[in-house]
Amino acid sequence: MSVARLTTHNFRNLLPSTISFHPKLNFFVGDNGSGKSSLLEAIFFLGHGKSFRTSKLEHLATYENDNFVVSIKDDLDLQLGLSKSLVTGKTHIKINGENHARLSELAKNIAVQIVTPESFKLFFGGPKERRRFVDLGMFHVKHNFSQQWREFNRVLKQRNACIRNNLDKATLDYWSELFCTLSLEVTAIRTQYVDDLIVELPEWLELLLPNIADKISVQYLRGWPQKKELVVALADGYEKELAHGYSLYGAHKFDVKFLIAKQPLESLLSRGQQKLFLLALTFAQAKLIARVNRVKPILLIDDIGAELDLISRQALSTAINKLDCQVVITAIDEGVLQPIINDAKLIDEESNKKTNYHMFHVKHGGILPVNNSVMIE
Repeated sequence: MSVARLTTHNFRNLLPSTISFHPKLNFFVGDNGSGKSSLLEAIFFLGHGKSFRTSKLEHLATYENDNFVVSIKDDLDLQLGLSKSLVTGKTHIKINGENHARLSELAKNIAVQIVTPESFKLFFGGPKERRRFVDLGMFHVKHNFSQQWREFNRVLKQRNACIRNNLDKATLDYWSELFCTLSLEVTAIRTQYVDDLIVELPEWLELLLPNIADKISVQYLRGWPQKKELVVALADGYEKELAHGYSLYGAHKFDVKFLIAKQPLESLLSRGQQKLFLLALTFAQAKLIARVNRVKPILLIDDIGAELDLISRQALSTAINKLDCQVVITAIDEGVLQPIINDAKLIDEESNKKTNYHMFHVKHGGILPVNNSVMIE
């Protein structure tokens, strides 16, 4: 899918508006604090039911307002909407005018991938951030995963309660057996997904980091010692788990390590190279999602000029042109977009289309079109 029109009301510092998007490339240019990231945040919130910038929902509503609305119409005229009341805490979800209870129903129709300055948490934020990245892709690619993950978490909570309350061994053993079964099921499907990601990644590394692409590797750690069965790891760690009060091993403890020459990638690469790797990884995941007929991803890139020199931006432009999805990019300076714009114009001349991208200026929350093909209400 692609966003055809985005409507926001009382969201962050954005003025109420409806914006028409290009199905391929969209650029938003403006100073820091103008509202560029807020626009990306609105799209992200609709796809995930949460912000990539804050966990405090009260920060999402415009100053002195206690509610906000975000909605889109896609290229097939599907209408997706989400409104949130900060007073009642209720979230209203609508798909083509019909009410829905689960945010996951929205996510079935819109897959949003994002690279922002916060994305560096993938390196420095610990295993939790890497687990979040992998499971985000799995939700769209492995259709049974969300149901499996909910069931696994239900059993995990029960087992943790047994450990925390030091219940009798028979009760713990009952939940441990279920826990092991579900851990192995989740691990099997997750391993397959990571393997697919590892196969897809080199193509994007060759485009974005050609000098070191062959030195980069990805290591998947399943969540318990490699040489032990999970049931043995749990038995051996029984006293340790009692001391901590929760499950120390299992599918919830998996991790993915990114290595270069067998060293942590972030310890050897520059900030710019790290960003290029993040982009390659995100593009690889977006490509896996795009192969699923149910939904194509929307790729958001915030502050494209940060950390990337001209050569890197030219490589990024080549990579973007290989993606079969809609891309939304923000920048402080229009000049940093020139390599991507130039490539878009070349493609436009070949296809004889009237427009090849939409560009907007963002100022004080207002979004103004730059080229005549853009409409804004």
